[in-house]
Amino acid sequence: MTSRWSLPKQDYWSTPFAEALLQHLDLFPGITILDIASGHGIPAFYLAEQVGPTGKVLGIDLSAGQVARARAIQGEQLPWLWFECLDMRALPPEFPIFDRITGNLSVMFFRPNRFEVVQGLVEHLNPGGQLVLTFPSLGTFDQLWRRVDQEMAVRGLLTERRRLETYITERPSADEGRGWLDRVGLERMVIAEYPLEVATRPGREFLYHPLLLGGFLDDVYECFEDPHLADVVMTAVSEDLASFLPLLAQRCVLSGWKR
Repeated sequence: MTSRWSLPKQDYWSTPFAEALLQHLDLFPGITILDIASGHGIPAFYLAEQVGPTGKVLGIDLSAGQVARARAIQGEQLPWLWFECLDMRALPPEFPIFDRITGNLSVMFFRPNRFEVVQGLVEHLNPGGQLVLTFPSLGTFDQLWRRVDQEMAVRGLLTERRRLETYITERPSADEGRGWLDRVGLERMVIAEYPLEVATRPGREFLYHPLLLGGFLDDVYECFEDPHLADVVMTAVSEDLASFLPLLAQRCVLSGWKR
């Protein structure tokens, strides 16, 4: 039987990360799930279908627009699933406790105090419950960042290079994630990375690639005070695509169980 709410094949970013998450999630009917940074419902809809009407799934996101979009997709279906506009970094003490907490592409939104966010989430996890998070870890698009840094260096852009270095090193690593889970006392931990190759072509297709622009190239543009200079540098990089292929993201999965 085909799932009505299968992960959408046309989403080339969220779906591969959600697939990695599901590889590690212990999922069965009747459990309760909190899905953080739920966006427009990947994988919340799939999770709700799997837990069935005896379970419950709550998707939370800070973006009112994303929550509205998820609710519009849902309509009157899956009444045991609901979406709310909430900040996962500051859940109230009276917030419910869940059997599972999932977060697809979530960890990058934990800034600035990532460990404290993980700690707060675990407080809302039932004993014996599982936490599973995915994010693009340190190492994602390394060859691209080296090429951008090289272009900045050739042009003598010292301030922009320092900002780029700060941006890159601020991204969490798999080892850092392991440390968070260990510090909150989770057990049966699994930390895994799966490479994901992103296909693109030179020029405008690269610069406006939907997977690269938001959250990656946009952050590089913020390293510049002069938008015109940013365009010049990034156009030069985009025309030298062969120097940093293959373009690889690291899908990192953090999984652990509460004692």
